[in-house]
Amino acid sequence: MSQFFKNIEPNIIDDEMLQKAIEEKCPEDLGDIAREESINVKVVTELQFSFKNILQIDNLWPLENLTKLQLDNNIIEKIEGLETLVHLVWLDLSFNNIEVIEGLDTLVKLKDLSLYNNRISKIEHMDTLQELQIFSIGKNNLTILKDVIYLRRLKSLQTLNLSGNPFCSEEHYRLFVVAHLPSLVYLDFKLVRNSTVRFLHSLIGKSGNSILQSLCFVALGAGSLQKSGSQKHTAAFVEYLNGSFLFDSLHAEDTEAAKLASLPGVGDLLQAYPSWFVLVCENLYNYGLEEYEKREAEVSKFYKRLHEILAVNQQESKRIISDFESRNQRRLDEISQARSGEIAESKRAQGKEDINQLWGALMTLEALVSNDLEELLQDFKRSIDVLASTFTENIQGIYPFHSSQCRDLENQHHEKLMEIVMATLKKLDHYELEEDFPDDLQRLFEDKNTIVNIISMSHSIRLRKIDKRESDMLCNTYQW
Repeated sequence: MSQFFKNIEPNIIDDEMLQKAIEEKCPEDLGDIAREESINVKVVTELQFSFKNILQIDNLWPLENLTKLQLDNNIIEKIEGLETLVHLVWLDLSFNNIEVIEGLDTLVKLKDLSLYNNRISKIEHMDTLQELQIFSIGKNNLTILKDVIYLRRLKSLQTLNLSGNPFCSEEHYRLFVVAHLPSLVYLDFKLVRNSTVRFLHSLIGKSGNSILQSLCFVALGAGSLQKSGSQKHTAAFVEYLNGSFLFDSLHAEDTEAAKLASLPGVGDLLQAYPSWFVLVCENLYNYGLEEYEKREAEVSKFYKRLHEILAVNQQESKRIISDFESRNQRRLDEISQARSGEIAESKRAQGKEDINQLWGALMTLEALVSNDLEELLQDFKRSIDVLASTFTENIQGIYPFHSSQCRDLENQHHEKLMEIVMATLKKLDHYELEEDFPDDLQRLFEDKNTIVNIISMSHSIRLRKIDKRESDMLCNTYQW
């Protein structure tokens, strides 16, 4: 709109523009009265300010009974000045330059809202619009499909237009939206099929959120094998295991224990411990990626079969309807050319019977596709359950329990370190220590309980970090 109005001075809604809009909305017999004397603005319920080159919304506060307001095709940059319009039911702000959804908190009666063709990049600040039924936010700058989940809080929402946003080009975009917004009747001007809704709801009702989340990973591309770096590692539940990240985190900020490195024998101990620990982490990392690819293959196979089922159903439905339309057209031609009422009535009776048969054929197809989808879902659930349980069992086997694995490596390191410390304390008691200690290390060894407590506390903290990493990995697997 800015290019359209580039040579026209921007406007705000002043008294003159407001009065003119009221006059235009008045019935013809009241128009003269409105022009001769100011009409009581409290009786005005509808106003239109389209194509007025309005930059700022203002001076609408007296219109407290307004129920319908059109502000489309202007250059408005901010939603403001609407706080007093608490009876507003219909609001059109399409074709403007709005970047943020805001200023709508008091419009609790709003049922129809259009923000089509603006510059909005995030769906937000709509919590109070619980009566909203129709929402158009197509052709904006929405790029993150997950943001659609915000609209779940709008329990009355039935019609939604998101078309023209960048995320609409993502694979499975429509399935993702319908899965998360179960009350939708129309999405992007198309009817949401009941069979699609029932199928997606069955993913939740029969198999829990884990299956639905799997589908959403694919719908968002979050599980794509084309992902790289940390995104792929996170999806595989093995982030920060491809190297010394976990080991380094165990010893981070442990300054007191670090002072022990100068003790005789501790240096050799600290050289062997990290290499073994990192090797275990890398084994976990490689195994996690292998299992991740198996899960991705299973999800991809599921979607391939899903599309095949829906495509066959759609093709057969089109064939049946096309055959019916051909027969019906011939029948209509015969009725128009019939020479007697009996022939025409007979053809009409045939038409009614044909319609009943059409309904029966389509319902049969609906039942067949529902059965196919149910079977597909059950097969998918079984496969995913096997993959998840196998992954969990193997992680628990690799991670905490084998003698050469992370927790046992830490325990062994702690025991050997404690042996060195106790031997050093004994030498100190008998004045047998040949090497000089740094001052900070000498202070640690002034009291036996102090040094033992420091080492034990450091050991306990490292074990908790290992437990936390294991717990995170297993929890992510369960939630998947």
